[in-house]
Amino acid sequence: MKRLPNRPDLDLLKKQAKELLVAYRRGEAGALARFREALPAAAGLEDKAILALGLRLHDAQSCLAREYEFPSWRDLSSFVVAQRASGADRASAIRALAGLIYAGDISGSTNRASPAAAARAIEDRPDLVGGDAYFACAVGDGAMLRSAVRQDAGWVNRAGGPLALPPLMAVTHSSLARLPRYRDALHAAAGLLLEAGADPNQAVGSRWPPASLEKPSQEYPLSALYGAAGQNHDPVMTKLLLDAGADPNDGESLYHSLENPACTRLLLEAGARVTGSNALYRVLDLDSLEALQLLLAAPDANPNEPAGSQPTADWGRPLLWAIRRRRSPAHIQALLAAGADPSVRTPGGLSAYQVALRFGLPDVAALLRQPGDDEPLPDEERFIAACAEGDEAAARAIKARRPDLPGALSDQQLRLLPELAAQGCDEAVKTMVRLGWPIATRGGDWDASALNHAVFRGDAGLTRFLLEHGADWKERHGFGGDVRGTLGWASVNEPESAGDWVGCAEALVAHGMPAGRPDPQGRRAVAFDDTVMVFSDEVTDFLLGTPD
Repeated sequence: MKRLPNRPDLDLLKKQAKELLVAYRRGEAGALARFREALPAAAGLEDKAILALGLRLHDAQSCLAREYEFPSWRDLSSFVVAQRASGADRASAIRALAGLIYAGDISGSTNRASPAAAARAIEDRPDLVGGDAYFACAVGDGAMLRSAVRQDAGWVNRAGGPLALPPLMAVTHSSLARLPRYRDALHAAAGLLLEAGADPNQAVGSRWPPASLEKPSQEYPLSALYGAAGQNHDPVMTKLLLDAGADPNDGESLYHSLENPACTRLLLEAGARVTGSNALYRVLDLDSLEALQLLLAAPDANPNEPAGSQPTADWGRPLLWAIRRRRSPAHIQALLAAGADPSVRTPGGLSAYQVALRFGLPDVAALLRQPGDDEPLPDEERFIAACAEGDEAAARAIKARRPDLPGALSDQQLRLLPELAAQGCDEAVKTMVRLGWPIATRGGDWDASALNHAVFRGDAGLTRFLLEHGADWKERHGFGGDVRGTLGWASVNEPESAGDWVGCAEALVAHGMPAGRPDPQGRRAVAFDDTVMVFSDEVTDFLLGTPD
């Protein structure tokens, strides 16, 4: 393992990553060996194969982070920022460490927790947590917790520490529970506090902005159970809380547990109610057949539960939402077996069968065909279905008879273009565009154009295609910004693990988006004539003309 200096410098680390990339592009044996040893994508490959990968700056950053035993560049950079803060006053150092251990809804930021960075910071500066009972909760220091309980039995239900958390909350929301070397200690700490009388339903208001640590939201309380089941997805800790009487219907835990069906099962066995939780819609976002089956087997589950708030409200029922999320025939069969009504229609009157065809799912449509679907489809619907399947020949044959298509389609029908772009259906999108679909049409969960959705996903190939066919970086989305804002948010937060946001930026600049200039205030940002925006390091380097 390479060792970081006591006062690591992020700019120097960025420079080292760039130097590694330059050496790689020169084909230097040492650089290729480093990638082979540290980067999973290059593991075991010959030099020529590693060169053929066309690695970029984010790969070099990932390689460097792994050499320092961090799982990602994000974790390494988070650690370095916290280390720099530790050189300030003790209060600032402790606050920075808390921001690594806890997610933004607890710490009052928009950041995700970074357990790997938190663990390294604690191991480098044990004095920051020593002697503090609330930090003892975060790391599972049983000896200190027992001492605190002996000194003051009421402490177990009193909020305190840098984030004003009750002790059990400080344990169950600690992201260190995701690390094997802390997990057992945190499980033991939760058990110790519960035995000492901690309320299993401890909760605080969400601090997610615009709320804050100082002014938490009373509308969105976050429970200790939510930390165990919904944040850390930890079935052992979840069971401890439920056995102690934690309320499984806290408004958050079931919905957020679905990424680990073991937690979902425990909540349901404890009486969590599916109806009213929006979990049936959320599980279809996640594509987990096991979790869907668990929810549908719950006594109160209603496979025809009406949708609540946007964006599900426009789709009416879970079956239609499953189609819109392009789920498999197995998902549809599970819903039908549980009693989902195959004759359900959208608020606009479209049958489930027609919706499936619109989303390019003929196998799903076959499962849903009803007597009312026996009539031949009108040309408009046949045209849409052919486009959605990427069958350009069939779509062109229909268009030859109906040259007014797609112009004759309704606004709702035209919104299928951004819908399919959001789902990654590139061939369908390309077919639609080549056949004349209005390219700036907005749709999807955040009312955005196909170009915005492609950039959000880091799909450089589709981004280039759309721009070559008339898309414009000025296209807006439902949050009020244009494609620059989409590029900035996505490149920093990486919603798709394999996204190529530099490739998207290259395509956008080649088609008229201004590259910007350095922020005059010296921040790591890009200034445009109308605003200043933050992008990932490599996108920033490209926009500012810094060679990578």
